[in-house]
Amino acid sequence: MNSSIETPPVPPVPAEQNNTADVAPEQSVQEINKAVQNSSAWVGLLKREVEKNIIGQERLVERLLIGLLSGGHILLEGLPGLAKTLAVKTLAAAVSTDFRRIQFTPDMLPADIMGTEIYNPQNTSFEVKQGPIFSSIILADEINRAPSKVQSALLEAMQEKQVTIGETTFSLPELFLVLATQNPIEQEGTYPLPEAQVDRFMLKVKVDYPTREQERRILDMVEHTDSKMQVQPLIAPEDILTARKVVDTIYLDDRIKEYIVDLVFATRDAGSISPELKDYIETGASPRATINLKAAARALAYLNGRGYVIPDDIKNCAPDIMRHRLRISYEAEAEGVTSEDIIQRLLDTVPVP
Repeated sequence: MNSSIETPPVPPVPAEQNNTADVAPEQSVQEINKAVQNSSAWVGLLKREVEKNIIGQERLVERLLIGLLSGGHILLEGLPGLAKTLAVKTLAAAVSTDFRRIQFTPDMLPADIMGTEIYNPQNTSFEVKQGPIFSSIILADEINRAPSKVQSALLEAMQEKQVTIGETTFSLPELFLVLATQNPIEQEGTYPLPEAQVDRFMLKVKVDYPTREQERRILDMVEHTDSKMQVQPLIAPEDILTARKVVDTIYLDDRIKEYIVDLVFATRDAGSISPELKDYIETGASPRATINLKAAARALAYLNGRGYVIPDDIKNCAPDIMRHRLRISYEAEAEGVTSEDIIQRLLDTVPVP
C-alpha cells in the first residue's frame, strides 16, 4: 500500500479547482484529523452501550454506525433470532430521537406506513393523518413479508426524504434513516424486494450465527426469555448531524477515487479483469454504488479516527455495498458462485493504488 495515501500532506487547493466538498481550501489532513477526534468522542461510548445488549456481531454494529454517519439506509438479512431487530432498537434507544418500528405483514397497505387523508365532518374537509414514516429512525421489520405495492411506497421516502399524501408533499426529518430487516427469500411468506428499492439501500448486511463462545456469553447475560435490556440515551440528533459535516470533509486522494471507479466498472465488464468471471454477471453495480462507496469509506475512516480514506476502507465496505446490486447469471448459480465470491475475486484482482 502506498504510504502517501495513509499519511497524505494535503496542500491548499486553489479556489477555482475546488469543485467538490472533499477538502476545504484551507484544510489539511492534520486539521481534518483534529476535527474527527473532537467530534467523535461519542462513538466509543455508543459502541459500548450497544455491545451491552448485542454480543458479537461487531460488523453489524459497525455497519449501523456507518449508516448513521452517512445517512445511508441499511438492509439486514438473516434468519430469525439473530438480533437484527434488537440491534436496531438498541441503537435507536441510544440516540435521543423519535423511533418507530413498523412490522410488515402480507395484509399491510401503503397508507399504514405513509398516512392518509381523513374526512373531518366538523369542518367538511379532509385532514392528513401522518403515518409512522414521519420519524427519524425507522425499523422496517421483515420488510419482505409485505406485498410489492407496500414496499414500493417507501421509495420516495428513502430517496427524496419526502412523502406525498393526496396533493400535499411533506418533508421528513433531517435525520432520517431506514433500517430494514428481511428473512432469506427461501422462507415461506416472503416476497422478493423490487430491484429499484434494493438499490436505495446503501448497505446490505448479512447477519450470521454467533460463535460458540459468543453464544455462551449470551446465555450468561440473559436470565429470562422476556428480559428487557436497559439502554442509556447518549447522543442527540445534533451530534450526529455535526459528525456528518465532518465526515463530508474527510480527504479522498485521487488514486482512491480512481480505485472506487475501477471496482464499480469491473462489475460491468468483469471479463476484462478476470476471464473466468466473464459470463457470471448479467448486470453490474449502478452509479449509486460509486457514490455509496465514497460515503461509506469516509464514515469508516471517521469511526477509525482518521481524516483520510485508505484502500482498506474501500475493500471493507465494497461487499456490503455491491452484493445486492449485482445480478449474477444462471451459469454462476449452477456452479455455486455467489455475488460475494465474485466481489472478492474483483477485490483480489483490481489493482490497489
